Amino acid sequence: MALTAARAFIFLVLLAIRACQATSRTLHEASMSERHEKWMAYYGRAYKNNAEKEMRLKLFKQNVDFIESFNSAGNRPYKLRINEFADQTNEEFRASRNGYKRSSYSRPSAMTPFRYENMTGVPARVDWRQYGAVTPVKDQGECGCCWAFSAVAAIEGITQIQKKKLVSLSEQELVDCDTSGEDLGCEGGLMDNAFKFIIHNKGLTTEDKYPYKGSDGNCSKSETASSAAKITGYEDVTANSEKALKMAVANQPVSVAIDAGGYPFQFYSKGVFTGDCGKDLDHGVTAVGYGKSDGKKYWLVKNSWGTSWGEDGYIRMERDVDAKEGLCGIAMESSFPTA
Repeated sequence: MALTAARAFIFLVLLAIRACQATSRTLHEASMSERHEKWMAYYGRAYKNNAEKEMRLKLFKQNVDFIESFNSAGNRPYKLRINEFADQTNEEFRASRNGYKRSSYSRPSAMTPFRYENMTGVPARVDWRQYGAVTPVKDQGECGCCWAFSAVAAIEGITQIQKKKLVSLSEQELVDCDTSGEDLGCEGGLMDNAFKFIIHNKGLTTEDKYPYKGSDGNCSKSETASSAAKITGYEDVTANSEKALKMAVANQPVSVAIDAGGYPFQFYSKGVFTGDCGKDLDHGVTAVGYGKSDGKKYWLVKNSWGTSWGEDGYIRMERDVDAKEGLCGIAMESSFPTA
């Protein structure tokens, strides 16, 4: 009798545990649905039907679980957070936001000098925002024209440095009008080609005169009639040399290509980013400085995904890593305009 009673007690305990687990799962589901609803309201997200909403809720749950698991595991120098990309797969995210096309020609090697090669007295820290050479963070939306934003930010920087006047320039002019070679508007492009177009076009107009639409359009000759900034040329930074990149960034904002395809990059929130990423360059951004925080050297990088991503639209990426290409390939294909 005593054995039967004990078995019955164990059975009841197991039932209670399973009931608690089921209740916990139900509460988690309800809580996640509520979080999704609040997230939708905050970002103004709407879905075409209930089936799409259920599918997006499932992705939202998966991404939230990944973010929370990542943040709770280990003592990493950076954190992730739920942002406007939380209902997307990583494949969807990369397809809509990353549009850098790899260069088809060989970059200068470490044996090839560039104008800052012999620079001495390189400062330990640089932030071009403090010198008024960086416009507010912009948002490319679901258009893979990161290459245009990267090139424009670099030109805005050198123009301010030379002319002492910061002007927001037009990415849409590049999207609509730079259609030769590898530049394909929202389907991707290359910063060097953008520089070539601007040189040939004898300048670039302002954001005000040719505002950003976030989609491909026809080139408007009337809106491009007056240029607000001109460049005389551009140079590629010595490939696979963070030292050379540092010398360039010490003098002006520099267009850089990176591998921004991973989940940690998609949900980056704050801190010095240390990976995970490879060398499959797929995104154009702009290095606007460098420094050191809590013993970690970093590149200060301006992105074009709006201010809700990262540190108000910026990311600090680890600098002087063991790989010659730099973290996420940041030292592989960088360039800057010359005024």
